[in-house]
Amino acid sequence: MNTQLPPFKVFSGTKSRYMAEEICKDLGVPLGQMNIQHFADGEFEVSFEESIRGCEVYLVQSTFPNTDNLMELLLMIDAAKRASARQVVAVIPYFGWARQDRKDKPRVSIAAKLVADLLSAAGVTRVICMDLHADQIQGFFDVPVDHLYASSVFIPYIESLNLENLVIASPDVGGAKRANSYAKFFNVPLILCHKQRAKANVVETMTVIGDVKDKNVIIIDDMVDTAGTITKAADLMMENGAKSVRALCSHAIMSDPASERIDACGLSEMMFTNSIPFTKECKKATILTVAHLFADTIRRVHENQSISSQYLIK
Repeated sequence: MNTQLPPFKVFSGTKSRYMAEEICKDLGVPLGQMNIQHFADGEFEVSFEESIRGCEVYLVQSTFPNTDNLMELLLMIDAAKRASARQVVAVIPYFGWARQDRKDKPRVSIAAKLVADLLSAAGVTRVICMDLHADQIQGFFDVPVDHLYASSVFIPYIESLNLENLVIASPDVGGAKRANSYAKFFNVPLILCHKQRAKANVVETMTVIGDVKDKNVIIIDDMVDTAGTITKAADLMMENGAKSVRALCSHAIMSDPASERIDACGLSEMMFTNSIPFTKECKKATILTVAHLFADTIRRVHENQSISSQYLIK
């Protein structure tokens, strides 16, 4: 009897190919052959150009705007299931629609739950993602979810900066838990920012809670969209006597005019992962790769090993 584990193969959607190539290089396997054919009306068709019967198939695709990326992933999952793949694992470095994770006012959708249902309906058997906007989104899925944390990449980088009088800050109360995990790891104070929004993506007022005078501040967040909150917090902390302010965010959505705001504000540095391809000009941006994190997780999942050792903090 053949007791060897079935082979696994890695495939990629259009916009996440850069990440899949890095992952495959780390794993020492070739990137799978896939064809995505576009029609004149914008519709597209997904096909695997090699046999995946009986394989574990890992599909690398972040679901950042536009919606074609999500639709590509759904079609990839469906095609893999219909091609008799043994397991279909969605590797989603950035899980979009995650900000809509609850009913915060009447008559709105819970998009994060809807996307989870769509992935399950398409036939996904496992999901690997990183730094969800809210941890409870894992519960929206009826399949196993491996929720990774970019802290395993950010912490060594922060340590390499050798900052004295370090404090960790959250740009809003909602991110306090995430920032507090970093503060506990470094055994430094936690600073909170209280903000009030005039409307989505527009901050009306902000207050800093805590002492930042003569401190090197690192603001922790999961994503930057228009950068209004991050830049307002950085400028406010510099006005309150901070020695320097840096920001660390997992996902660089960076909708215009985010780059211009970051370059013009009091931030010394803006740190991102490459979960979303960042091609815009931003002098203060530092991009850290998470390909090794995902490659190691794929390897461990395939070999039925624990991944908990990857979590420096949660």
